[in-house]
Amino acid sequence: MSATSLALSNLRAIVILIVLAFHSVAAYLGSLPSEPHRFDAPPYDWQAFPIIDSQRWFGFDLFCAWNDVSLMSLMFFLSGLFVWPSLQRKKSFRYLTDRLLRLGLPMIPSIFVLMPVALYPVYLVTATDPSVAGFWGQFLALPFWPCGPQWFLWQLLILNIAAAALHKAYPTWGEHLGKLAASTRTDPIRFILILTAASALAYVPLALIYSPWTWFQYSAFAFQWCRPLHYTVYFFAGAAVGAYGLERGLLATDGVLARRWPLAVGAAILGLALWMTPTAIIMEGGNGDPGPLWLQLAAAIGFAVCCASGCLAVMAVCIRFATGRRRWLDSLSANAYGMYLVHYPFVVWMQYALLDAPLPAVVKAAIVFAVAVASSWATVAALRNVPLGARLVGAEPRALAKTS
Repeated sequence: MSATSLALSNLRAIVILIVLAFHSVAAYLGSLPSEPHRFDAPPYDWQAFPIIDSQRWFGFDLFCAWNDVSLMSLMFFLSGLFVWPSLQRKKSFRYLTDRLLRLGLPMIPSIFVLMPVALYPVYLVTATDPSVAGFWGQFLALPFWPCGPQWFLWQLLILNIAAAALHKAYPTWGEHLGKLAASTRTDPIRFILILTAASALAYVPLALIYSPWTWFQYSAFAFQWCRPLHYTVYFFAGAAVGAYGLERGLLATDGVLARRWPLAVGAAILGLALWMTPTAIIMEGGNGDPGPLWLQLAAAIGFAVCCASGCLAVMAVCIRFATGRRRWLDSLSANAYGMYLVHYPFVVWMQYALLDAPLPAVVKAAIVFAVAVASSWATVAALRNVPLGARLVGAEPRALAKTS
């Protein structure tokens, strides 16, 4: 395995830990309301914050703010890296079939089985009838089917379908994107500027029209109105870098980005400030007031800058320092996708179990995180020993062969 491929494998392990940490601390944000959201009352804000604990720490707000902006964009970028090599190897139809099996099939049990399990404690917090029957009645009465973290997989699947259709109609699209990424090894700043400008064009108009926090939800399908085009930009930006070549482009371990990782980290901190400052002013206004247009525009442009700088900083640090091999990182990377699918019930139930515990927020969050990591990791490792379970958690074909 090349140094860049190993760094990206380790990054996949690091990203799943960040995702689980993000969900684990969400119950302890300093900005949360004092009372929990009723399960049956619009606008159903428990979708973002299922459990609200009385213990808070403002540091978690900063951590979650950065994750909400930069981490999801990074995940779409990383998902795009191997699209073009896979399309070249498998061609459109086989690639599409594999994506449907890997992304579409696991979503069925994850959304329609695990999400009701995960949300039962959310109902219990404000329920007058704590029975399973009472919960199920209110759950079915919701005007949608909550999909939880799997909204990411919905959008990723659609982007993969679009990539396969584009390859069928225009077989050389990846080569042309790769040429655009040809200078990224020696001039990453140019790539960052292009990425920022493209994402701003995709994000800013929709953010001004719909606001950054408005969601569309139909049945089990959900997305934020302002972000689908933005995520599309990051997905195909990743595809461009992957098409040019991981070892010779932006992510080369001896490239400019890796060598100048301190500058990348500094830019990420500045980018976060550029987004958070106008956003905090808008949110302080309260009462749903979006603030003056210039302030909304500043926040939207700050979002685009924060995404690009944050993504590049994480990748810079990873390809500079995470090139060593560790057995636990290999295992975590191999199980990362399955952990994403199954972790949510462990997080929510543990947050619910600790509601009355006389512990500070940091300790509670650490317990939830540790339990979520251990439980989801063990669950996926066990499922990989069963052929159907391995398929559902996205095991590689050779893992299926070993268990059959």
